[in-house]
Amino acid sequence: MEAVAPAGRRPRWTTKRGCDVLRDPALNKGLAFTLEERQQLNIHGLLPPCFFSQDMQVLIELKKFERQATDLDRYILLMGLQDQNETLFYKVLTSDIERFMPIVYTPTVGLACQQYGIAFQRPRGLFITFHDRGRIETLFKAWPETNIKAIVVTDGERILGLGDLGCYGMGIPVGKLALYTVCGGVKPQECLPIMLDVGTDNEELINDPLYIGLKHKRIRGQAYDDLLDEFMEAAVSRYGRNCLIQFEDFANQNAFRLLNKYRNLYCTFNDDIQGTASVAVAGLLAALQITQNKLSDHTILFQGAGEAAMGIANLIIMGMEKEGTSKKDAIKKIWMVDSKGLIVKGRVSLTPEKEVFAHQHEEMKNLEDVVNKIKPSVLIGVAAIGGAFTKNIIKNMASFNKRPIIFALSNPTSKAECSAEDCYYLTEGRGIFASGSPFNPVTLQDGRMFYPGQGNNAYVFPGIALGVVSCGMRNISDDIFLLTAEVICQQVSKKHLDEGRLYPPLVAIRDVSLKIAVKIAEQAYKNKTATFYPEPEDKEAFIRSQMYNTDYESFLTDSYIWPEKAMKIQTRKV
Repeated sequence: MEAVAPAGRRPRWTTKRGCDVLRDPALNKGLAFTLEERQQLNIHGLLPPCFFSQDMQVLIELKKFERQATDLDRYILLMGLQDQNETLFYKVLTSDIERFMPIVYTPTVGLACQQYGIAFQRPRGLFITFHDRGRIETLFKAWPETNIKAIVVTDGERILGLGDLGCYGMGIPVGKLALYTVCGGVKPQECLPIMLDVGTDNEELINDPLYIGLKHKRIRGQAYDDLLDEFMEAAVSRYGRNCLIQFEDFANQNAFRLLNKYRNLYCTFNDDIQGTASVAVAGLLAALQITQNKLSDHTILFQGAGEAAMGIANLIIMGMEKEGTSKKDAIKKIWMVDSKGLIVKGRVSLTPEKEVFAHQHEEMKNLEDVVNKIKPSVLIGVAAIGGAFTKNIIKNMASFNKRPIIFALSNPTSKAECSAEDCYYLTEGRGIFASGSPFNPVTLQDGRMFYPGQGNNAYVFPGIALGVVSCGMRNISDDIFLLTAEVICQQVSKKHLDEGRLYPPLVAIRDVSLKIAVKIAEQAYKNKTATFYPEPEDKEAFIRSQMYNTDYESFLTDSYIWPEKAMKIQTRKV
C-alpha cells in the first residue's frame, strides 16, 4: 500500500527570478503580480506599472478571442495563452466551458490537427519516434515534471473521423489533457501528452516539405509492438504503476489488440472504445426516462462496426445483463452495418469482434434497406460517414417508433450522420437525438425548442481520471464505465429531457466529474482496488482538495521567501 500524496496544488516555491519567472507558464501571472511579488521575484521593471486582477485579465483575453476571424485562429490564440500563463488559460476556459469546449476540443481540434504544423509553437508533450527504441526511458527524463499521474498517448493513425494525420495527431493528447484539467480538475503539471511517431501512410503528409513528423510509411508488426511494450514499461518505471495511460485515436487493428494486451497489466483504457461507450450508454439510459422502458426492450442498429461501435455494444450488453437479460439474448438485440453491409453469419472475413454480432440473416448492403427490415428503435452512427442517416431513413425510423432514438456520434461535425435539425424536423419533434459534435438549438414551426445533447467523451474521461488517480487504482475494469454512464444519467433532470438534452449542460461538467470520481473511489475502496491509504472518510472532500484551482496564488508565503524578507514586506504593508 502507498501513502496518500499531500493534497493541494504544486507549491509556489521556486528558485527562479527575473525573466525566468515570466517565461514559465506555470509561474507567470503577468500584470497580476503584486508590487511585493515583483520586487521579491526581481521582475519589477520588466512589467508595465499597471496592476490587473485575474478577472480583468480574463476580460482582456475574451476581447482578444472575439477579435479572431476563425475558430482555428481562436485555437491558436488559446494555445498561445497556455504557453504564456497556464493558470489564466484554465481560468478563461472554466469561465465559459460551453463557449470554449468546441475550440479546444471537437470540432476545432480536428482542424487544428490538420494544420498542426502551423499551429505548433512550443513543446507541450513528448514526441517519441520509432527510432528512439532502446532510449525511451531516457526521453521521459527530459520532461521536467516527475510526478506525472496521467498520460494521453496516440500514434495519430485514426484522428477523429479524419484518418491518418501522423505526427499532427499530437493535438489530440494536448486537447484531451486540457479537458482533464478544465472538466475534471486534474492538475496540469501532473499530465503528459505523448505522440508515438511511427510514420504515416498519408502520402500528402510524406510529400509535404513542412510536415513535422517522420516521412516514411508506418512501421507495423513486431517492431511496432516492441516499441509499444518499451513505452509502457518506461512510463511505469518512471512514474509508477498508478500512472493512468489513456490510449487515443489508434486504428481499429491496434486499438482492440492493445487494450486486451495491456488492460490487466497497467492502469490504462482506450477512450475511443470505452469512453465513447460510456457516454453513449449514458445517453441511452437518459433516453429510457423518455421511452419509459428498459434497454433490453430495444433493438439497436449500428452504422459502423469499429472500435466505438464495439465498445458501445459491449457496454450495452453489460447494461442489459444488469437488468436481468442473459448475454446471449442481449447480443440478439444488437445489429451492425459496416462498409460491406449488414454483418451476418456466413459472411467471409469477419473479425472476432464482429463475429459476436453476426446473426442469421440474409446479406444486405444498403443501410436504408437494413433499417426497413430490422426496424430498430435505436440507430447509432459511429462510422464517420457524413449524412449516412438520410431523410428517408429518419422518416422510416419515425414511422415504426413512437420515440425513435437517433445518435449521430461521429466527429467532427462534417462527419455527423445527420444534423439535429433534420432529426427533429423529420420526426416532428419525436426523435430523441444526440451527437458527437455540438449542434445549435432547433426551433420547430410550432415553437418548440430543442437543445441537442452532445455525447461528448469529456463527460467521461476527466471524471474517471480524477477518480482513478485520487485513490491510486492500478487497473480499470469495464464496470467503471457502466458506473460512469449511470452517474452521468442521474445528472439529467426532467427539465433537461423536456428540452431535448440527454446530458447535463456543459456548465455543470466539473460537478459531474466530481460525482463520477467519488463513485469510483467508493467502489475502489469497497473492492480493495485502491492503493492509497488510509481511506479518506469524506471522499468528496478529499477529492475536491486534489482538484486544480484556477485562481492565482500568492508567492508571498513563508514557504516561498526568506523569513526576514517576509517580515520586511509585512512591516511595509502595515
